[in-house]
Amino acid sequence: MPHLRPSSELLVQARSVLERERLRIAPFTAGELVLTGGSSVPGALTVGDIDLHLRVDPDEFSKTVENLRRIYDVVHPEIWTESLATFAVSGEAVGIAVTSIRSEHDRRFSEAWRRLRADSTALEAYNRMKREHADDSEADYLAAKADFFNSLAGS
Repeated sequence: MPHLRPSSELLVQARSVLERERLRIAPFTAGELVLTGGSSVPGALTVGDIDLHLRVDPDEFSKTVENLRRIYDVVHPEIWTESLATFAVSGEAVGIAVTSIRSEHDRRFSEAWRRLRADSTALEAYNRMKREHADDSEADYLAAKADFFNSLAGS
């Protein structure tokens, strides 16, 4: 696992990537692309990746996903659902989660990161989880992260 660093070290780069990818997807969707993940939360620890969340109208989800397959790398197709698809920018540590607006995944992505920005106790728990699992295998780290977000959604 890469070294953890404060999100403030990525903010300028993350905003630049967000704007670049907004322009890149504009011909393919009218969806809303937002910065998410650790790099979007002041005070959060991050491994240096940049996460984007594309929120699309449910009627446009399938068409948008098919269009994005042409410009991005498909990642984790095993977790895809009728309202969630995941992509990456080739050669970069930039991920894009596409969700149907008002779907379970849309609410979970939006609410979790909103809560981490607003709740210092939740942010401290997030950073603690990141530190405690920084040396884990990728699978173990991802499991710990999923457990954290599941507990955050349940509280």
